[in-house]
Amino acid sequence: MARKPDTSAIELKSATLEAMRAVLRSDESSAIAAALDARLGNMPGFFSGEPVVIDCSELPADARPDLPAIRDALGRHALTAVAVQAACDEAADEARALGMAVLAAESAPRAVPAPTPESAPETPAPAPAPAPEPVAASAPEAVVTQAQRRTEIIDKPLRSGQRIYARGCDLVVLAMVSAGAEVIADGNIHVYAPLRGRALAGASGDTQARIFTTCFEAELVSIAGVYRTFEHTASGELLRRPAHVRLEDHSDKQVLTVAALATT
Repeated sequence: MARKPDTSAIELKSATLEAMRAVLRSDESSAIAAALDARLGNMPGFFSGEPVVIDCSELPADARPDLPAIRDALGRHALTAVAVQAACDEAADEARALGMAVLAAESAPRAVPAPTPESAPETPAPAPAPAPEPVAASAPEAVVTQAQRRTEIIDKPLRSGQRIYARGCDLVVLAMVSAGAEVIADGNIHVYAPLRGRALAGASGDTQARIFTTCFEAELVSIAGVYRTFEHTASGELLRRPAHVRLEDHSDKQVLTVAALATT
């Protein structure tokens, strides 16, 4: 008599994958590699195996991107290609052979935008979305979540390697953000403790978002994808003092400014 298999060794559950999307605007692997080097070459160690969806939706329908070369170019910056979106049939078959998932245009996971150096010109942020209409039962979950929850509060210290993402809302942190930790929010970020890691506000493109902290020791701050890095010895008069970060327009580009925050 055959023994009944034991199914307790594994359990399958639904999950939402937070992934970066690499939108291809060229199918030339050398051009893609050069663009990655230019954008991320001065950020060694910023990513640590972060998942990436290779988005082919802006390429011609018959484009055949060199997926192995693109995967390797991403890997050189510690980015892990896990899926291909909106690819032609041939590219989709190649992606499956490489062990990547194949996604339709409407099924991509929520993406976190790649940071852009503050010296790079930025396109205007999209206009604010209109007030949501009454939500039907089949409406996307993200709309419901944003309408119901406006702030996420973290009251425990974040250790190196930990990441918190407040989707569709502000983030308030009541304990230290250690070096190597990362806090991300679609809205504002408030850290009422030492901020020693990375803080990325306006992650969905909100250029009006800001970052506030009572003790500024950040490794990197970013608003709407425009970032600025710091060395602890070079933070000057703002080091370990209350500060706030915002995005300002300067001629043809947007620049991050870090200023003292009055607390009295």
